[in-house]
This record gives sequence, C-alpha cells and structure tokens, in this order.
Amino acid sequence: MAMAISDLQARLDAVYAIGGGPGANRPGHSDAEDEAHRLAAAWFEGIDLQVEVDPDGNLVGRLRGEEPDLPEVWSGSHLDSVPEGGRFDGPLGVLGALEAIGRLGRRRRTLAVVAFREEERGCVGSRARVERGSLPGAFVELHHEQGPRLAILGAPLAVVTSIVGYVRGERVVEGQAGHAGTTPMDVRDDALVRAAVEILRIRDVARSIDGAVATVGRVDVEPGGINVIPGRVRFTIDARAPDDEQLARLIRELGLDPERAVAPTALGGAPAEALRAAIGSRGLPLVELASGAGHDAGVLARAGVPTAMLFVRALNGGVSHSPDELSSDEDVALAVDILTDALDRLASAP
Repeated sequence: MAMAISDLQARLDAVYAIGGGPGANRPGHSDAEDEAHRLAAAWFEGIDLQVEVDPDGNLVGRLRGEEPDLPEVWSGSHLDSVPEGGRFDGPLGVLGALEAIGRLGRRRRTLAVVAFREEERGCVGSRARVERGSLPGAFVELHHEQGPRLAILGAPLAVVTSIVGYVRGERVVEGQAGHAGTTPMDVRDDALVRAAVEILRIRDVARSIDGAVATVGRVDVEPGGINVIPGRVRFTIDARAPDDEQLARLIRELGLDPERAVAPTALGGAPAEALRAAIGSRGLPLVELASGAGHDAGVLARAGVPTAMLFVRALNGGVSHSPDELSSDEDVALAVDILTDALDRLASAP
C-alpha cells in the first residue's frame, strides 16, 4: 500500500535528525550512518521487501518479480552526509524509491531499493559493488539538483544527460619573502599577488567554456606571518566540464594533467527513455541537464549499467550540503510520481 507524501516527508525528517544538528551529520561508516541504515531496513521490511546487506555494507530491499530471472530494476541513492549537510541529498533518492516500489507492488521484473554506503567520500559502496561484479539490469536515481538551474528555468524536474568529467591539480607559485614594513611596493615579489592573478585567469578560462567550472578551494601561504610578504603559495584546482571536448580544452588551457582526469559519464538508455515518457505523459516540459557533481549513478553507468537520474528543483538559491538545502513538497511529490511511472515501465518490460 502506498504511503502519503506526508509520510515520505516524515521519513526524511527522521533520517535528518540522526546524528544531531545543526544540519545532517552522518559521515560514511559512522554510527549515525549505521543507524540510518537500520531505520531504512525496518521501513523496507514494513512493505515486505527482502532485505540484504551485501559484503560492502550496502542495503538492498527487493520485491521479487513474476519472472525473477530477468535483470533487476534498481532505484536508490545514499544515506551518509557531509558535516552539517542537507535534508534531501541522498535520503530523497532512497526514500523516494521506497515510496515508488511500495505503490507499484509486484511487477514482471524484480524491483529493488538500494542505499549505497559512503557516497560523499568517493562513492565507496557503489564502487565496491561494481568491483564485485554484482550489477542490476537498470538503475534510476532521484536526487536534489544541488544547484539553481531548475529554479532559474522555472521547471520542477530534469532528466540528467551526463555526469561531468573532472580533473584536480595543485599549483605552486614562488616569490620572495620579505619584511612587510621595510620592503617598498615597487621592488616586491609577492607570491600571493602572483597567485591571485593566476586564480583570476583560472576563473576566466572556465567562464569561456560552456558548462565548465573551476574552483580554487584551498590556498596555503608561506611563511604565513601577518607582517611577512608571502614567499610561496600553494593552491588547489578543481575543474569540471560536461563533455570530453570541453574537458580537454579546460585541461589544456589550465595546464592540468590529462592523466589525472575522470571522463564525463553519459546517462541514458531505457531508464532515461522511461523518465522522458513519464514526464511527457503528464504534459510537462522536458528539461535535460548535466550533473556538475558525482553520484552513485555515475559509478554504475561507467560499469555498463543502463542508468538514469531525475533531478528535483532546489530552492534557496540551489544551495546544497547545507541545512538550508530545500525542495518543495509539491516538487518532491511530482518527482516521486515520475519515478514511480518510470520504474513501472522498466519493471513491466519484457
């Protein structure tokens, strides 16, 4: 029997409260993540799913199909969080899938909801599952957008076309340390000023490439004295782009190492077509976006699993990984309706 969307919101609240605030605090493989998995397992059992905890700690709840030898249809996400994270990132995908499977009941193919372990620190659970070769026939992940694009477009949902590729690097800028009070400005060789110029160039390169982003997230200044001209600066670069050509250009223009790049991952196939059909059947506009963040869906797609993602609109300026993370009840309800329809199409297929 299907639960009301208010029950889904109550379950999101229950997971959010685990670990204490402010925000969500369920680091991977922590007691709090363990507690969230135990709570989810009880909810899985409450709709008569067969519950499995695999050797990597991933939680799977199956509703056996009429033809159980057919490849399975999975949906889900993760239950861990970053420190002081948001209410929707991860749990919406798990609990939305649980709601959808509860509505559908038994279909031709086996349906399963999955909570992967430790997504936030490198998709640990899904990568381990892939390495063991234990894969579903199709996977659909519902996820908070984690950005403002849908809100800007005025659209509640989007089908995700790809997960961006990325490369990370580090830059060191050398200068000459000196006394802050006795070294004239016109003879200084300030490493931090040099670094600032390079950081602005990195920003401008990313702006010039459609869909690309680049971030300098950490800057270490040496020697670090308040009254000492910086002599050496080390900073990080995180650069991302949605397709191979754009990523290659970003790497080239920023002087990063292509050997350290992770290629963009295309999503699609039958799961994406099922999402598009479900959206079209309701007369909704089809919006398609690339994901700027990594997800378990990308891990499965790279392993050859037909994979799709559905984004739900983020409010509050698209903020994520924050207690201010927000999606409306109406958008969440619509997203679960679309997910339910898509899983029905996939699980009923020959």
